[in-house]
Amino acid sequence: MRAEGAGAEAGDDGSSSGALLVVGDVITDIVARHRGPLAAGTDTVSAIRTLPGGAGANVACWAAHWGGPEVRMLGRVGADAVAWHERELAARGVRPRLVVDPEAPTGTVICLVDTGAAAERTFLTDSGAAIRLDPGDWSDALLDGVARLHLSGYLLFSAPSRAFVEVALASARARGVPVSLDPASVGFLRKLGIDRFLTLVEGVDVLLPSRDEACLLTGLPDVEDAAAKLSRQVPLVVAKQGADGALVARGGTVTARLPAVPATPVDTTGAGDAFTGAFLATLLTGAEPEDAAREGCRAGAKSIERVGGRPPASG
Repeated sequence: MRAEGAGAEAGDDGSSSGALLVVGDVITDIVARHRGPLAAGTDTVSAIRTLPGGAGANVACWAAHWGGPEVRMLGRVGADAVAWHERELAARGVRPRLVVDPEAPTGTVICLVDTGAAAERTFLTDSGAAIRLDPGDWSDALLDGVARLHLSGYLLFSAPSRAFVEVALASARARGVPVSLDPASVGFLRKLGIDRFLTLVEGVDVLLPSRDEACLLTGLPDVEDAAAKLSRQVPLVVAKQGADGALVARGGTVTARLPAVPATPVDTTGAGDAFTGAFLATLLTGAEPEDAAREGCRAGAKSIERVGGRPPASG
């Protein structure tokens, strides 16, 4: 039986009987897929779609798609799109809890995707309500029945949501609920400052940076060295490397190198989110981090063969 006020109980096989709570950005993505350089000052032919997105929401959807625990999503949106985002999350098996911002619109990202061989993308970001979560949006009751809390790093890039993260981390520590975090953005990390970021994530159990984020956070050019160094501060570091797979580092040592799963890229938007979602869902079944990272690589491969950052709707 779970003790009152504690995190969810682990099963006899080491798996958790509790839910995954994801907190972060819920965004409207406008995905413009074009081939070759943009034509400055004139038209560039593109295939354009409006899709639900956001790093946090994408993670939640992929975690639910991968099976395992109940997945819950806490985010902040504008009144303009709350009903649509709730439907889209629920359609992918996620239990949404969306706070409606009285002033700011739902965050919007324009994703420019070059449909060449790498399907590389560039983001134009208006965060809107997404990073306006504040401590008043948190309640300790949000952790009832929760076995793991995952935070999108985008929450660290505004004062209100930084204060929110501080409150949520303290609440999770008090309950014994482990916390994971994805640094989210090299550009925003540079603006925030590396030392400040590392101070803000003290108490996080799992860090899931991309290769570029890991190298930026440590000042080291080699991702293996960077992941090893980060794992001296955060107990478990999983560095996502796209087409080069992933690294797992613990206690200052790289413990596993996982190869990427072959795939033909259509749109790389959200591939790292897919990795994180599958990784967390698998970790909550009691799997070792190395096995969870292998599942993350599988999900990342599936993600890049679709347009947008979400898995298909269930049912």
